[in-house]
Amino acid sequence: MSSPQPSADESAIAELRREYRFGTLSASDVQDDPLLQFRHWFAEAERARVLDYSAMALATSLAGVPSARIVLLKGLDEDGFRWFTDGRSEKGLALADNPQAELLFHWRELDRQVRVRGVVTRLSEKESDAYFYSRPLDSQLAAATSEQSQPVESREVLEQRYRALTDSYPEQAPRPQAWGGYCLKPVQYEFWQGREGRLHDRLQYRLTDSRWIIERLQP
Repeated sequence: MSSPQPSADESAIAELRREYRFGTLSASDVQDDPLLQFRHWFAEAERARVLDYSAMALATSLAGVPSARIVLLKGLDEDGFRWFTDGRSEKGLALADNPQAELLFHWRELDRQVRVRGVVTRLSEKESDAYFYSRPLDSQLAAATSEQSQPVESREVLEQRYRALTDSYPEQAPRPQAWGGYCLKPVQYEFWQGREGRLHDRLQYRLTDSRWIIERLQP
């Protein structure tokens, strides 16, 4: 029996490409502090109206098995990058076992991406409460309804649970004990700027003896 021939769309995947022409990246152009450099690029992504510019891929590892998913950045300062999720989720369990993780921001419209690697810690109950109760009621109810990443019999079961909580908590839903905030403290950043011909610019910041060392990486 002969092997099936790839469809036109499948065979075209290898030919997909475009040139990156937005800009360049030089060590003379960046801040000495990677947090300041990140803030600068983040602000440019906002001004460029990049869709979901606060979205970041969170990569974790549990028992040597990597996993990644998109979460939303909800805070940023000298202590690190913050987001919120259910600790019973796959990412929550992975971080409890191995707190080392990496974040990836991809801003296609600017031909840019930023990787941020570090160690993750849980935020306090006070911080988790403050953010949870700043959310719209429907978001509170959704978090209270779901045991994130756990199997469920059907969509109807979730919706019934959601309606029951809506009836019980018409103004404010209870924050699940497992739901809360996380903070990644960076030890390494990489700023990537796409360039024509795939000779991309990559600048890495490494924290060494409490100092940030900047070096150019080959593309």
